[in-house]
Amino acid sequence: MNLQVKGGRLIDPASGLDRVADLFVASGRVVGVGEAPAGFVADRVVDAQGLAVLPGLIDLSVRLREPGFEYRATLESEMRAALAGGVTSVVQPPDTDPTLDEPGLVEMLKHKARQLNHVRLYPLGAITVGLQGERLTEMAELTEAGCVAFSQANVPLTDTSVMLRAMQYARTYDYVLWVRPQDYWLSRGGVAASGAYASRLGLSGIPVQAETIALQTLFDLQRVTGARLHLCRLSSAAGLELVRAAKQEGLPLTCDVSVNHVHLTDVDIGFFDANYRLDPPLRGQRDREAIRAALLDGTIDAICSDHTPVDDDNKLLPFADAEPGATGLELLLSLTVKWADETGVPLAQALAQVTSQPARVLTTGAPDLPPCGRLELGALADFALVDLDARWVVSRDTLLSQSWHTPFTGLELPGRVRSTWVGGRQVWEAAS
Repeated sequence: MNLQVKGGRLIDPASGLDRVADLFVASGRVVGVGEAPAGFVADRVVDAQGLAVLPGLIDLSVRLREPGFEYRATLESEMRAALAGGVTSVVQPPDTDPTLDEPGLVEMLKHKARQLNHVRLYPLGAITVGLQGERLTEMAELTEAGCVAFSQANVPLTDTSVMLRAMQYARTYDYVLWVRPQDYWLSRGGVAASGAYASRLGLSGIPVQAETIALQTLFDLQRVTGARLHLCRLSSAAGLELVRAAKQEGLPLTCDVSVNHVHLTDVDIGFFDANYRLDPPLRGQRDREAIRAALLDGTIDAICSDHTPVDDDNKLLPFADAEPGATGLELLLSLTVKWADETGVPLAQALAQVTSQPARVLTTGAPDLPPCGRLELGALADFALVDLDARWVVSRDTLLSQSWHTPFTGLELPGRVRSTWVGGRQVWEAAS
């Protein structure tokens, strides 16, 4: 179908485009920006006046809870939530049940996602069998099944020799390892960031060194192997300094941060609000400001939602007993816009962190993927029509995710998605 999106404000961070113009789509790809290609006749014209036309967001950490945790969320419910947030591509960590360590499981997950025919799903394969940290998976077979990279999710790999072998394997075949930098022994049993606030609340702490020691180990192994790493959910100023130095040294790495850590600090926990129980934990104001600075200077490559649906039985508990995690798919765009509004960051620069930048991270390990996260000629026609002036309140009633637990409940946020398009097809529309 030939589609003309008429009169919208096209914002394409990848090319620097930010102006009112028409967008032309044919065969699921962008074929014209501003001007129609020769002979183009639209089968459908969409009026986008007063709306922003943004590339579909790419979220680098989304737990869809299938297979194994359908009582918390389903593929269908979370993909619907993604579309409501303008997210058209998601990366699924391997910590499902069973773990994504067999090609058949990966193929089954991708097949079910294709049947829903909505969001583009990119699974991560497990680095070790069952995430047990002992035997490496058959990464080559998992890649053939559709895995774009390999990860231990939030499970620390305690045996350094296993990590060394994983890096050697990955380097041989040019795979990327996605790693959460955390030292098992220092983080074990902790529920909040170490510091005065956790001490006053009587909560067991996770020191910054749990992140920095793990980073130093990873960088030493990188120097030996040359393997490429993507560091997931950094949380501390000290950790970001190490990453900045490693990038300046030329080590092949990228990194991301959760949108929760862009906005929140440990004092937001208040009096034991379990909605703020996250992994990694929220740290101090200095760490949050370091995260915001690192987003601007390029040390951090992308923002993700770290969408982790948790059911009531596991969240409505005392803080230390509650399961870490929060819903975030529907909040990623609005929280990114909020960060730009609060700090004066140009909107296109902020949106790059959830569109073109995560696309670059994703295609580093899977260069054959079609171009996404942009509105350039030839790119996938994945986009969202967004009312940037609209405001909405986060609540159980306004969220489509099967889980409503988030630190931002009750907060009014800017930006509301009016419709979402994947491959030039409208796959979601907000209720009028």
